Amino acid sequence: MLTLLIKKVFLTVFLGMVLFWIPVQGQRVLQGYIDTAFKNNIVLQQKNVSLEKAQYALKTAKGLFLPTVAFQAAYQTADGGRNIPLPLGDLMNPVYHTLNQITGNNNFPMLENQTINFLPKNFHDAKLRTTVPIINTDILYNKRIAQQQLVLQEYEVQIYKRDLVKEIKTAYYNYLSALDGVAIYKSGLALAKESLRVNEKLLENGKGLPAYVLRSQSEVESVNATLLDAEQKVVNARLYFNFLLNRDANEAIIAEVNNGATELAKVEGLLAGLNVASEREELKALEEVEGINRNVQKMNSQFAVPKLGAFLDVGTQSEGFKFSNNTRYYMLGLQLEIPIFSGNRNSNKYKESTLDLKNAVLNSNLVAQQLSMSAKVSQNGLRSAYQTYQSSQKQFEAAATYLRLIERGYLAGTNSFVETIDARNQYTSSKILVNINFYKVLNAMANIERETASYIISTP
Repeated sequence: MLTLLIKKVFLTVFLGMVLFWIPVQGQRVLQGYIDTAFKNNIVLQQKNVSLEKAQYALKTAKGLFLPTVAFQAAYQTADGGRNIPLPLGDLMNPVYHTLNQITGNNNFPMLENQTINFLPKNFHDAKLRTTVPIINTDILYNKRIAQQQLVLQEYEVQIYKRDLVKEIKTAYYNYLSALDGVAIYKSGLALAKESLRVNEKLLENGKGLPAYVLRSQSEVESVNATLLDAEQKVVNARLYFNFLLNRDANEAIIAEVNNGATELAKVEGLLAGLNVASEREELKALEEVEGINRNVQKMNSQFAVPKLGAFLDVGTQSEGFKFSNNTRYYMLGLQLEIPIFSGNRNSNKYKESTLDLKNAVLNSNLVAQQLSMSAKVSQNGLRSAYQTYQSSQKQFEAAATYLRLIERGYLAGTNSFVETIDARNQYTSSKILVNINFYKVLNAMANIERETASYIISTP
């Protein structure tokens, strides 16, 4: 007795572990596919590329605060053009001649008249120019805008991830629904074949009719054609699911063991209360858009603020590529720019950015209302899907009971063969309907999960 009791306890614990493991394992399968899609989905990879570009754009905006050093070189040569005559000989030679006579020597040589050309000939200027901004409000606001654009792009990635989760769950449930449909039609085909076998036996024993055999054969072919169509739906569902995961189109999909009670137990909670997430990424993204427009408006309002910068040139310039202490130079300076008049372009630009900000605020309010309405619509869709599923379950139970009664009556000779066919069709149709409505409930749950942003996305 003790051994038997131990075995019963062990069996109970084992069954409990199995029942717990089945839904958990199923959840792990679907979560594994979601993780795979996060790594492989092509559109998500494009979103991540845009995010990386936004990161580099922010680094570029920060780099505008740092000095800029550049090497600049210029070479010029010319001939002709205007000249400046310098009569040095005419001016100085009489004086030098008199001095030579007084001193009795030739210490003062005679000079020739000179001509200076305006254009440089064989002239070069090579320098290192360092510039640094001192006062420039545009740089400050551009940095803030780049930071907000980076955050905005991060929200774009999160938004697409949530959409991708919904698409994967929907595609996966559609695949499972198609698989279950194939199984149901195979069961229906087995019933039709069994009916054909019974009618053939009755005909052999002289108790059946040839018409019943022919009708059974027709029913077998009809169910078989429906089965082929259901199998094609499985193929199409697999193609789309693997497309989302960016995998080979024919790669196998692990079908989880569905625990209907576990999944449907969540429905009542979702229908009891609706948590419309005010922290949805769409709303946060629109807040960032407002912030960007607000900074653009502030930047355009600062058009009258002067811009001040400094520069330092260190280089060499000469004719004939000569390098010496006399050719080297440095130049240090400040550059100040004060706008005075620009044809009202700056004020018009400010007014334009003010309207952009107003439009962004209105768009945020509109989207907030749309998201709230969409969440309520998704809750109503879940309620409708759940009620339809419950109704189809009752219809299936009635169809199953009806089939059993008709089959017994047919074997007993109280019901016609046509009634058995009708009962089997009702049974198969109601079973397919239960399957379809069950996965409609799961799809509605995935939709409400998306609308309320309740799926937890881990950030890397």
